[in-house]
Amino acid sequence: MARHLITSALPYINGIKHLGNMVGSMLPADVYTRFLRQTGREALYICATDEHGTPAELAAKEAGLPVAEFCAQQHDAQKAIYEGFALSFDYFGRSSSPENREITQHFARQLQKNGFIEERSIRQVYSLADGRFLPDRYIVGTCPHCGYDKARGDQCENCTRVLDPTDLIDARSAISNSSELEVRETKHLFLLQSKLQGEVEAWIDEHGKDWPVLASSIARKWLTEGLNDRAITRDLDWGVPVPADTWPELAAEGKVFYVWFDAPIEYIGATKEWAAKDPENRDWKSWWYEAEDVRYTEFMAKDNVPFHTVMFPATELGTREPWKKVDYVKAFNWLTYYGGKFSTSQKRGIFTDAALEILPADYWRYFLIANAPESDDTSFTWEHFAASVNKDLADTLGNFVNRVLSFSRKRFGDNVPAGNEEGEAEAELGRQIAELLAEYERHMEELQFRKAAQALRALWSAGNSYLETKAPWLEIKTNPEGAALTLRTAMNLIHLYSVVSEPFIPASAAAMRSAFQLADTASDQKRATWVTQDEARSLTFVPAGTPFTVPPVLFAKITEDDLAAYVERFGGGDAQA
Repeated sequence: MARHLITSALPYINGIKHLGNMVGSMLPADVYTRFLRQTGREALYICATDEHGTPAELAAKEAGLPVAEFCAQQHDAQKAIYEGFALSFDYFGRSSSPENREITQHFARQLQKNGFIEERSIRQVYSLADGRFLPDRYIVGTCPHCGYDKARGDQCENCTRVLDPTDLIDARSAISNSSELEVRETKHLFLLQSKLQGEVEAWIDEHGKDWPVLASSIARKWLTEGLNDRAITRDLDWGVPVPADTWPELAAEGKVFYVWFDAPIEYIGATKEWAAKDPENRDWKSWWYEAEDVRYTEFMAKDNVPFHTVMFPATELGTREPWKKVDYVKAFNWLTYYGGKFSTSQKRGIFTDAALEILPADYWRYFLIANAPESDDTSFTWEHFAASVNKDLADTLGNFVNRVLSFSRKRFGDNVPAGNEEGEAEAELGRQIAELLAEYERHMEELQFRKAAQALRALWSAGNSYLETKAPWLEIKTNPEGAALTLRTAMNLIHLYSVVSEPFIPASAAAMRSAFQLADTASDQKRATWVTQDEARSLTFVPAGTPFTVPPVLFAKITEDDLAAYVERFGGGDAQA
């Protein structure tokens, strides 16, 4: 049986992430990892903060902090939020770690040894006031296309045109604001991707044929356009330094590796960090080096796809070492905010810290996965969010749990009632539940999250249909034993829901499970083992006589007043695109 390695795109360090970042990588990776673990498979979920590059230095400068201190604070802040969302990382590392530095430098040496790195002279902007070469993002000015006066030297955020620093009008340093700039010659290392194009194409032909269209089409577009040699060093103070034993001149100049060179390597670095926490029981190399028994799945939004499907595999191939390469790339489109872009820099949309301030994580987890932007971009609106929470979570699931347990306690006491033997209605329900469970499992295996959410919702709805048909509140008047059977069956459905809903809504699933005093639920943190088809058909998880309690309301409805307050705080239909 394959071991499963799961990674999601590394969240960048320069600020709290928005809901689009969450649903485009980390949350679906967590849902899938939880499902794998529940179904008895070994899964390792690795992530980290991506801490190098120009934006990190600029954000630290704006915060008035040394960049190392800024990154440490931001890492802790992000980690706390992801814990709040119940993301079950096995390890959440940092790309600035010694482990990543060591492995990144090893990769560079191997690429150099095999003839895939070349030192080249280029012309680059130099700031006289700052006494240093400036990376493109350290140069700001007015966009020649749209007139935006805060365009960067690599791209205008306003009109999205790709720029060269020399294109900017009134160009100036983002560090000192000085316009005393000149173009000078300097040397950088280039990864010779052009020499690896054929190998990357052959690898994608073999491994990418089963990827989603979104991932494979982006990779093939890059290959069709031709892989260009790419500069993999920068003039920054913060980053993985070029090793002096291989490039003494560049090391002396303080060159560091380009963030997109070292960031994917941090998946390996973070795994090594994880193993170092328990070296007697953890072997990082078995997951990454000669790891034939590992199935590796990556989760990311579409803007990250080229780097993970082309550049990083090219890097791995060029080392001529047996590093594990991705088997399946699950790519996502954008989650938009009323049709416009979420924006970290412009603080447009809902950010993860604010989301947790106003509602528990399970509300967000369910809605985001049920509306994941898999085939197209998906627009978040508060109206859609409120309707989904109220209908699916509060009414279909939460109300079912509350009325079954409350009514049973009122009429039969604090233990699961016995009642009659199962009849045809219960047999038909069991067949229906088993079929829906099989459908749910299939969609989860195939990483079709919206379809999986639909199947989960159908499982919840089946319980409501059964309850409405049997109507125990009427049945009890003429057939108390029949009503007891109905309630016992409904309680078994609650337990089933607590197991199969855990990947989506782990806290609520634990609350449902802990309502029953069963031996395997002594701890509400214990992960529930998945349900077999036979168990789903028989619905005998919770035997008669089992003590139970009525949990607090699982999901409070979002009121019209709540909705108005959210729209006022975050913006609504007039949000700017």
